Amino acid sequence: MVYLSKGRLTIRNMEQEDAQAITEAEIEQGWDASVEKYLKRLEDQRAGKAVSLVAEYEGRPVGYLNVYPNPTSGPFVGKGYPELVDFGVLEKYRKLGIGTVLMDVAEEIAARYADVVTIGVGLHSGYGSAQRMYVKRGYIPDGSGVWFRDKVCAPYGECVNDDDLVLHFSKKLR
Repeated sequence: MVYLSKGRLTIRNMEQEDAQAITEAEIEQGWDASVEKYLKRLEDQRAGKAVSLVAEYEGRPVGYLNVYPNPTSGPFVGKGYPELVDFGVLEKYRKLGIGTVLMDVAEEIAARYADVVTIGVGLHSGYGSAQRMYVKRGYIPDGSGVWFRDKVCAPYGECVNDDDLVLHFSKKLR
């Protein structure tokens, strides 16, 4: 399904061939990427657990974001709030507004399920632009503190500043 088509940018559902194309592009830019992550998103989409979005720019998949209406981990489980998961735009396509449009479409989809949407963001510097974007878009920390490997990290507890160290945010949509 196509959610938006505007000039050189299209936001649509992820398709099978996107998984390999995005993985190869991420590896090329030096990211630790695995096609299995995208195949899992596709599986969740086919099972009706997620809406997996791809930003296609000039015919190439360059970004992605997934909407999970009923998340299975994190502080919002069982609260009826959808979660935005695994948001990324390839580095050479940043600063073109692609991430903003992806977020706009994902929030529109999330609004079909609830009036609040949630998201988790990593804490290391690689997530700096995402952290800033979420705050600028009106996301606020949920107050549960830092999470590590899908569990609250106890005060003074041990953790590693990797992709599994996150802070959860929410945003009122309407």
